[in-house]
This record gives sequence, structure tokens and C-alpha cells, in this order.
Amino acid sequence: MKPFPPWLEVHPEVAAALRQGRPVVALESSLIAQGLPWPHNLKAARMAEGAVRGQSAVPATIAVVQGRPTVGLSDLALEELARPEAEVLKLSRRDLAVAVAQGRTGGTTVAATMHLACCAGIRVFATGGIGGVHRAPAGSVADPWDVSADLHELARTPVAVVCSGAKSILDIPRTLEMLEALSVPVIGYRTDDFPAFYLSSSGQRVPQRMDRLDQAAALLAIHWHLGGAGTVLAQPVPAELALAPDEWATALAAAEQRASEQGVRGAKLTPFLLQQLAELTQEKTLRANIALVVANARLAAQLAAELTGKV
Repeated sequence: MKPFPPWLEVHPEVAAALRQGRPVVALESSLIAQGLPWPHNLKAARMAEGAVRGQSAVPATIAVVQGRPTVGLSDLALEELARPEAEVLKLSRRDLAVAVAQGRTGGTTVAATMHLACCAGIRVFATGGIGGVHRAPAGSVADPWDVSADLHELARTPVAVVCSGAKSILDIPRTLEMLEALSVPVIGYRTDDFPAFYLSSSGQRVPQRMDRLDQAAALLAIHWHLGGAGTVLAQPVPAELALAPDEWATALAAAEQRASEQGVRGAKLTPFLLQQLAELTQEKTLRANIALVVANARLAAQLAAELTGKV
């Protein structure tokens, strides 16, 4: 393998696993710093890492720590990111240089985590749900530029993202259309329907279904050998924790109304909506979020093992 970039801090356990060709799974840290409330965020981070280890793979949670892009965090570093009093930036790929230049600490989004994982030589990344095309606020016209950087990162970075589809707060049909336009393969794992984070189905079909991870690994290897970039492997939230569509629609409408009234937009919108939804659903969304993150980490570890020796 290639040497690590000098500006990248790689945890010794992660570095050893990569050099030995053992399976490694990248995990994001924006979920810890901005996505979930304390202490659920720390619990989810530890459970996700435990799920990866339970499949004999090595977890590599990624963040920027005091200006140093870091692949693989200690338990103390996880807790420091999770603490509510911590001053932790939310970092997409465009924000990485700012955090490094200013010596700041930040949680990495899907886009930033994919980029740093690729720089370290990690090919599999587990998260809750990818970003996408945002819905128009009630009574307004959709902003054609309100699109997550996650989609563009998927178009250029050869990392497989294991997730529960796209976040339920998004315009899923437009998100899938953009993924198609960006040549990003979308695979449903044991499902014909594209999942929508808290919902088992978005009502949209997946372009490709696969029921075996060895088949998915073979497809990924071929995709990358052909010069392809990112891919999405989507599995639904555990059925017993999925929200009913009517309940979800009611809660989302109320959360979006609150966001509109308070003028919440941009990078602050998704964390705000997730917080409001947890309150409006009596923490059903919170429990579903933790469960799907852990399930995706487990599946990603299994996929990483299948990819060993293929890429």
C-alpha cells in the first residue's frame, strides 16, 4: 500500500490493519458531534465501533483533532467530541483546510469522512444516511442549489458507503435522480425499495438489488477497476424501529414549520430537524437512528471482509 500522507494522523491499530490487508471500516464523527444528543451520541459511537469489532474488523472513526485530520480515535477522543460543552465544528470536505489552518477540532460529515478515508486507503464507510437534495420549505419553491456535498463526493471518491439510504427529510426522488446523473451505483441490500433513514421505504425502487455480500463485493471491485468512484449500499432500518409513514409525515411537517419560523437554513438545518423530530416522536427517531447506525456498521464490516484481496 502507499504511505500515508504526512498531514494525516492514522491510529496505530488502523495503520497496522491496513498494512496487513485486514478489513477496516471508516465511521463519521459529525453524527457524534452534531447528529445526536448527549449521552446518546457517545453510546452510538461506541456501539458502532463495537459492531465493527464484532465482525473481526477494525473501526476507524474519523475527525479533525486540534487541526490534525485523524483516522481512528481513542475512546477519550470520542468522548471529547461527544461532550455538549465541546466546541466542535461541523466539517464537510470544503471545511477541512479551515479547521487545519486554525487548529480546530471538528466532526466530519459523509463527504469529509469519505475523502479522509480514501486518503488513508480505506474503501468501506458506514453511516446512518447520506445527504442529498433538500425539500422545498412549505409554501416555497425548491432551491436547485440546496444539494449536499455528499453527492458530489460520491461522484469522485472510490469509497463504498453503507447506509440506510438518504435522510428522510430530503427529496428522495430528486436525490436518486442526481445520483444517477453523477454515475453513482445505488444497491439495495436485500431490498427492492430505496430506504429513507427512519422509513423502511422511500417509495422509490433501487436500481440494483443484491442479496449476497460476495456479489456486492465483486460489483464494487469491478466498478473501481473500471475507474468508478463512490457507491451506495443501502439497507433498511431494523423493521421493529421503522416509523410509520403517516406518523413521520406529521412530525416532519411540524419540524419544518419550526425551522421556517426560526429561519434555520444551510448546515444548521439537518441537525435542527433531527433534534425537533426526536422531540416530536417521543425519541422514536433517536432510537431508530442509533439502531440503523449500528446495523450499518456491522454490515460494512462484513463487506470490508468480503473485499479483502479483491481491491
